[in-house]
Amino acid sequence: MTSVAFLADQVFAAAPGGMGTYTRELVQAMSRLDPSLDITLFHGKTGRPAPEEWTRSYAVTELRASTRTLYPQWALTRRPPLLEPLGSAAVVHTPIPVAVPPVQPGQRLVVTVHDVAFLVHPEAYPMRWRLLYRAGLARAVRSADALIAVSRHTAEDLVRRTRVDRRKVHVTPLAASLPIAQDQHDVEAVLARLKVRRPYVLFVGTLEPRKNLVRLVRAYRWTAGRGAPHALVLAGPMGWRHQELLKEVAIPAPGEVVLTGALPSADLDALYRGAAAFVYPSLYEGFGLPILEAMARGVPCVVSTSSSLPEVAGEAALPVDPRSTGALAEAIERVITDRALAARLHDAGPARSARFSWDETARLTLEVYKSIL
Repeated sequence: MTSVAFLADQVFAAAPGGMGTYTRELVQAMSRLDPSLDITLFHGKTGRPAPEEWTRSYAVTELRASTRTLYPQWALTRRPPLLEPLGSAAVVHTPIPVAVPPVQPGQRLVVTVHDVAFLVHPEAYPMRWRLLYRAGLARAVRSADALIAVSRHTAEDLVRRTRVDRRKVHVTPLAASLPIAQDQHDVEAVLARLKVRRPYVLFVGTLEPRKNLVRLVRAYRWTAGRGAPHALVLAGPMGWRHQELLKEVAIPAPGEVVLTGALPSADLDALYRGAAAFVYPSLYEGFGLPILEAMARGVPCVVSTSSSLPEVAGEAALPVDPRSTGALAEAIERVITDRALAARLHDAGPARSARFSWDETARLTLEVYKSIL
């Protein structure tokens, strides 16, 4: 039996986000594949009970300090140590390189790197975040026995930009996890409540500069000016430096742009299923889960040619240069007017998405554990 201490801070956060999804799906999938695995979840001090029901199936240890204190201390001083029972686990696994706890002699440390966007696009991050991310990643490169990258592109960026030993880096892709409902009536109810009219083009993700949304709005408005009846729906929470996007949306121009804010899973699923097309023009992604979520529902996708996104989308999406507003506009117009293209992408998407599974992610992760023990 292998004992694993798994850092679960994102699961215990107010907004779990993608890191929370990774922890939730991976931990449960590993337990299914290897029931003998003894997993303990640990997290920084919050004073709150476990917010997700599934965590009650695992031992949970709350640390004595908050993440705000622990993360920089771990990166810079390697203090404080993990106390029992965490200190006796065979493997300590952290899903984010900004949080690298010190391990005891004989323990093995695994760190998952979802992206190195803060190195590639430092202008898209506040100074404090950049410094903390850099310190954490440097500690991970020095201390980890294995680094897990969620795509081949992320693995190559990690090796190129940190000069980590390539033999330490393992690729374990992610998978879609948003449940797909079957009742079409709930789509209409959600759209009515959110004041979203059909037809519409959809984006899902945090509204921040790295997602390239100002260009997306400008490209969409070009298609609206040419008579396309579609609205543009931007679904996701406000991120850092979202003010530029809000200013762009406020400019009087053809079309209709709807900002939904953060949404619960059921509403997000309904938005995907009601969309005429999905556009993901991000400048940099370590993986790109929203693409798989859209593809799983047969939504025709337009996807940026940057970073890991072509690796995830394969031939099941229409590729576009994200730095060209004109190219974005042309791609949007093609996918909403060319019925043959839309039908091909509709059919190709579910098959492509099905190639990724959390069981496979878990299998590859367990292989990483075995390779270092």
